Amino acid sequence: MTFFIAVLTAAFAVSFACVFLWSMHMFQLNSYKPAEHGRWIAKEIPSVMARQAPCVIAFLVLVIFPETLAAIIVSAILFLMSIILNRPKPAKKKLVYTHRVLRMLGTTALLFIIITVLALFFFLPLLPLFCVLAPLLPIAANFINRPIEKHISQGYVNDARKIIRSMQNLVVIGITGSYGKTSTKYYLSKLLGAKYSVCMTPQNYNTTLGVVKTIRENLRATHEIFVCEMGARNVGDIKEISDLVTPSIGILVSIGNQHLESFKTIENIEKTKFELIDSLPATGMAFLNLDNDIIRNHKTQKPFTSFGVTSKGLDCYATDAKSSSKGTSFVFHSKSGDSFPVTTKLLGAHNVLNLVGAMAVADYLGVGKAELASQAKKIEGVPHRLELVPGHGCTIIDDAYNSNPQGAKSALETLAGFDGFKILVTPGMVELGNAQDECNRVFGEQAADACDFAILVGEAQTRSILKGLESKNFSPDKIYVAQSLNDALDKAYSLDAKGKEKVILLENDLPDNY
Repeated sequence: MTFFIAVLTAAFAVSFACVFLWSMHMFQLNSYKPAEHGRWIAKEIPSVMARQAPCVIAFLVLVIFPETLAAIIVSAILFLMSIILNRPKPAKKKLVYTHRVLRMLGTTALLFIIITVLALFFFLPLLPLFCVLAPLLPIAANFINRPIEKHISQGYVNDARKIIRSMQNLVVIGITGSYGKTSTKYYLSKLLGAKYSVCMTPQNYNTTLGVVKTIRENLRATHEIFVCEMGARNVGDIKEISDLVTPSIGILVSIGNQHLESFKTIENIEKTKFELIDSLPATGMAFLNLDNDIIRNHKTQKPFTSFGVTSKGLDCYATDAKSSSKGTSFVFHSKSGDSFPVTTKLLGAHNVLNLVGAMAVADYLGVGKAELASQAKKIEGVPHRLELVPGHGCTIIDDAYNSNPQGAKSALETLAGFDGFKILVTPGMVELGNAQDECNRVFGEQAADACDFAILVGEAQTRSILKGLESKNFSPDKIYVAQSLNDALDKAYSLDAKGKEKVILLENDLPDNY
């Protein structure tokens, strides 16, 4: 009997560890935000309950039939089933065992030991209750560790602030927007590289701690310009970053329906994005995309340079823009009155706007027109943002990063500009709040005019896109609902293109918490 109890205890411990690590992974993907993680759990209750069911049933068997060999064996089998069900699987973005995660795991291990001892000696039903609450344990561990984490984070922030303040000649450029900010950051850094030593926040390091990490690890005394991308999910996020890096130049690329689940209203998004502009000193300069209605109608007392593509009377703008499968060309008009042709390998009409914004800042900082034109030719596509990548005998347009209505529409227009058999692969758009279903339905309508075959990833997530396709009488024979991205790609590769070259647009790729 002792042997079986030992096996049972080990099986329970491993089962619990598997469930908790999965929960910890989801908490990390939800940016360690308790409210966001709580909303995610509420939406995913069936999936969460299915993962916990074998463990809970095992304890019910033990409570109903205590101290019987049959109950112990059945429970051990159920725990093993739980381990198999919840074992770590390949993920698009794996759980990263940061110091913060390791501290949370230590806190949870301590809670596990305490609850297990109390349950075994005093009240056995505590254990199934503990299992049921496993998805919430990362929130509990995060709350318990909060004073320690706050102290550690503040130390990093103070260190980063000290580094920034010590570089008195450093020009800090803040970039924000609902979309387009990462692309603009890459383009601007490339353009400024013709004249200056530039450090930029890499990839999507656009939170306060991401910026802090960049400053502490990448910023050097030899750098002359720091290009800092600023992201936000809540009011005050951009002000926090601005207070840290004190930018003298701010670029506001766009304002639109992005992260509405956390912002709630477009007014909150507008207020948050303008926190960057409001933080600029009187001697600073804002660069505003006045093609965007919300930005154009927002009054600011800060000095600014306007840029755009479609509006009239701007300081910096583009004319004669042409986009094709080979790249983009336009004529750039600077604030000083100079104008010159620009050719680039970048895909998508919306990238003309992003590049014009970057060129406006580079021109302001003294990069000459010859250097601007030369650097623009060298700019490569930003990873996962209308990036051309080789496929299995086909062309893949990788636009997998965080789709939004405006970007998705532009991506479809880019796809339509290619010759060949055009295939859309998408799970749709998320984090759009109450507007999500309507935005995805409109996206479906737009897709019907741009592609020859539509592959939707995930049945529940893509119902609105399907409605949009059906409303445009898109043939059901040209629609496939895939269970995963791998399933979708296998289908795309297997399609008969009838002698044409296949062109596959990967529009958005949701992480594992969707």
